[in-house]
Amino acid sequence: MKKVLVALTMILGVSFANAQAYSGKDDAKFQIGANFQENGTGIVVTYDYGMGENFSIGASTSYVLGVEEALDADFGNRFDLKARFNANLGSVMQLPDNMDIYPGLNLGLKNFGGHLGTRYFFSDGFGLFAEASVPFAKYKTDDLSPAEELNNQFVFSFGATFNL
Repeated sequence: MKKVLVALTMILGVSFANAQAYSGKDDAKFQIGANFQENGTGIVVTYDYGMGENFSIGASTSYVLGVEEALDADFGNRFDLKARFNANLGSVMQLPDNMDIYPGLNLGLKNFGGHLGTRYFFSDGFGLFAEASVPFAKYKTDDLSPAEELNNQFVFSFGATFNL
């Protein structure tokens, strides 16, 4: 039994050592997860492509599914699409290769905002991510209805990330 535990530990150690959260230029990441916000929960999908040693660009889309009927939220209120820019700081902060922290900016259909996220890879291709985003400037400056606040407020996302 002891030999099996030692072998398993060595195998897992090698797989963790090879996992990279961000490898620089031409690195590609796909993420899918759940987003949580006031008055609704939904799904989020992101794609990031490495443009240099510590920065990437990409796109993000989300759709809020769990919305109370009283909000009268239509497709336009539930859906959002954003272009994003990330500063991948894992190597700058001297984190392990399988972990990355990425602050960034996003420009979407509803607002201009920022996000802060982290990725942790368990293997070369699979990991988990967590990300928080907040609007800096909303396109509609009047009082927003609760339906218009969807995707236009603080949002927390959590899910799976994949190396492509």
